[in-house]
Amino acid sequence: MTLLLAMGVGACVSIPSENVDPVKNNQATYKKDLRECGEDYPETGSGAHLRQWVGCMKLKGWK
Repeated sequence: MTLLLAMGVGACVSIPSENVDPVKNNQATYKKDLRECGEDYPETGSGAHLRQWVGCMKLKGWK
């Protein structure tokens, strides 16, 4: 049951992976920004953190 729920949440939420600024559109910046979002919004058992990470990444210019 938990596995199905996790798969469902994962399918609905995709973390942006392309930055609108070509200079920041690289893997090192992506990992840094994702790590910062993870620190700001720690993982929760319910999976709510994923939506927060997506919002955080969008604020940083990722789409």
